[in-house]
Amino acid sequence: MADVAWKSQGRTRRSTRKVRVAVSTVTVVTVALAVLLVPPLVQLDQQAVDLSMKLRPPSFAHPFGTDDVGRDLLLRCVYGLRVSLLVGLVAALVATVIGTVVGAAAAVFGGWTDRALMRLVDTFSSVPHLLLGIFVVAMFRPGVGPVIVSVAVTHWLSTARIVRSEVLSLRARPYIDAAISGGATRWRVAVRHLLPGVLPQAGLAAVLMVPHAMWHESALSFLGLGLPTHQASLGNLVQSARGSLLAGDWWPTLFPGLFLIVPTLAVAGLAGAWRERLNPRRRSELML
Repeated sequence: MADVAWKSQGRTRRSTRKVRVAVSTVTVVTVALAVLLVPPLVQLDQQAVDLSMKLRPPSFAHPFGTDDVGRDLLLRCVYGLRVSLLVGLVAALVATVIGTVVGAAAAVFGGWTDRALMRLVDTFSSVPHLLLGIFVVAMFRPGVGPVIVSVAVTHWLSTARIVRSEVLSLRARPYIDAAISGGATRWRVAVRHLLPGVLPQAGLAAVLMVPHAMWHESALSFLGLGLPTHQASLGNLVQSARGSLLAGDWWPTLFPGLFLIVPTLAVAGLAGAWRERLNPRRRSELML
């Protein structure tokens, strides 16, 4: 009876995982098509102000309603998601490169290099991400560039630790000892054997970092320290809708929030499936 119950649970978990991956994939593809195709196909100015259409509820003409100056909220959300995705993708890529280089250098060279780099990681980790991000963006004018720099320099720490741990694990493998015994230099071993082994983990860290970077950008913009207020971003949309929400107009806050939550959950779902594939032991346990 126990075997039957375990098999039933295994089939249920596999089915749930397939559904989660399918829904996440459809959501990510839909979001990608929206941010790529809607702006060039819809010949409308997302900054166009029409005070006669101020705070209209969702309708056929405006599926998401309008904001406090009569702009179409659906178009604004798509443009805001486009900017937030750009910031998230670029910042995640830059942070992953920095973290991979630091973590690999610490593990490969060891000794005082490892200790110095890990103390640097600990120093950055001791400061809250948001506080450090606010300090970085405060030194520049509001814009996409400073936000990307702010997110990138505060999110490479976990990647550095993951890459360092993975490289230390790979260094104990027999084929690494064989390569060193065969006369391979430390640089050749790192480039030919160690870095390819950590790329899947680094790629997974980058994917998981995209939603985190989007939320970080939205938080900075919500606080008025990220993108300029006239530029559509999900954080700016939520921030500008606070007064409308207090007045009982729910749609200017709800739909930008959904545009932030749903894509990040979809990316996290795909990253979870990727993580299960990278960890065969965990996957085998889930399939019991």
